[in-house]
Amino acid sequence: MIDDKIAVTGRRGRGGGRKARQEQRQPEATQVIAGLVRNIPTYELLSEEGLATVEAAADTILKDVGIEFRDDPEVIEIWQQAGADIDGERVRFEPGMLRTIIQKSAPKQFTQHARNPARNVEIGGNNIVFAPAYGPPFVRDIEGGRRYASIEDFQNFVKLAYQIPWFHHSGGTVCEPVDIPVNKRHLDMVYAHLRYSDKPFMGSVTAAERAADSVELAKIAFGADFVDQNCCMISLINVNSPLVYDATMLGALKVYARANQGVIATPFILGGAMGPVTIGASVAQVLAEAMAGLALTQLIRPGSPCIMGAFVSSMSLRSGAPTFGMPEPALAYLAIGQLARRLGVPLRLGGCLTSSKISDAQAAQESAHTIMPTVLAGANFVLHGAGWLEGGLVMGYEKLILDADQLGMMHVMASGIALDDNGLALDAFREVGPGSHFLGCAHTMANYETAYFDPAVTDSNSFEQWEEEGEKDARVRANARLRELQGSYEPPDIDPGIDEALKDFIARRKDSMPDAWY
Repeated sequence: MIDDKIAVTGRRGRGGGRKARQEQRQPEATQVIAGLVRNIPTYELLSEEGLATVEAAADTILKDVGIEFRDDPEVIEIWQQAGADIDGERVRFEPGMLRTIIQKSAPKQFTQHARNPARNVEIGGNNIVFAPAYGPPFVRDIEGGRRYASIEDFQNFVKLAYQIPWFHHSGGTVCEPVDIPVNKRHLDMVYAHLRYSDKPFMGSVTAAERAADSVELAKIAFGADFVDQNCCMISLINVNSPLVYDATMLGALKVYARANQGVIATPFILGGAMGPVTIGASVAQVLAEAMAGLALTQLIRPGSPCIMGAFVSSMSLRSGAPTFGMPEPALAYLAIGQLARRLGVPLRLGGCLTSSKISDAQAAQESAHTIMPTVLAGANFVLHGAGWLEGGLVMGYEKLILDADQLGMMHVMASGIALDDNGLALDAFREVGPGSHFLGCAHTMANYETAYFDPAVTDSNSFEQWEEEGEKDARVRANARLRELQGSYEPPDIDPGIDEALKDFIARRKDSMPDAWY
């Protein structure tokens, strides 16, 4: 039994055969899964002594080396007033200073509100929220191959994430629509999240004014007073690792923190490039860099929601290319999960990551070996949950569909084992007895549709059935599922007055500035 917050508002089809059963078991967009509650323990990799050692190393980095906050005198002034050691743009911190600031006011758990209140999600505690991949400039599908992303692609992915219930969140820049000017595309992206989905979403971070536009659009959709008092957006603030917060990220961070909207402070570390090659060093660096961003949000607005993020990848030291699904980042994730729990803040980690160019065996293996440690580490918000290809350069249509099945499996995995009367099935043993089978017993029939996860794309038929149906591989089956979803999409309701106000704001903002393409 999946222990989610579920509300069913649609009707499932009827019919016979495996395909019909899959259709019955695959929830539709009308079924709401508002986050997943973890019922399994997190994996405790490091001992108390090991965790203290890493924390001491992070404190040493912060005190001896420090963090640079570039081209933002206001942030330097904030740190000076807080008692940090200032040397130009370099800021150093006494051991424990950042931890004290964070633990004084940062919420351990918070609600991100959705346009549809039934889809509100809890971020923190034992909750897990899955979101699609973020940031690829290219897209790929079987028919069109690899190509630059457009606003139509962006809208397509928002619609798919809305339809597939294993996504609890619409995400942010699910792909980069390069057919719209750089300084205006954020308006179309935020509008797509608000119009084509009613799940929670992320705002723009590519400039402070674009973050401000995102907040204004949220105020139109939710109401200004509601936004001031509640988290309606989260934002991805990437550290320019090693040990640098640049002006762009600082500008966006300040906008969101002042507006009481969520900030994910995320070190971006490729071992050997943006950090040392050893796992312990990467983990200490993540803690140091993330604490600096988290503490800054609390100095700007105490109590504003924030999330400790981490993106850690190994790399090929022969070629310099990032590698995914490797054991080293998995170990790092497990340790980072423990550190986030000790710090007392929600945690964001990566999802189904791969270096593969297409949805092949490499992509499946690397993705599985990233999502599993993410869940076991205790991640509360999982970005890049589906669609990621080519080290994040490509958003794959078929990859999104295949990864969605992985996320569905994680729902079952994280739910644990039921040990109630139905779970132990003692009546079934009494009914069947020794030497028979359970295929037709009352317990099996009662649990027929819900006993096991039934993936939308996996083929487990006999060879003869597979051959007769055209010898389709996983990508072809995923493409068929993709087209099926696209053909059945229906947009969620939106108040016509709100929709008109969103469009009017966007039109006025676009008219106020010339197109900029870089």
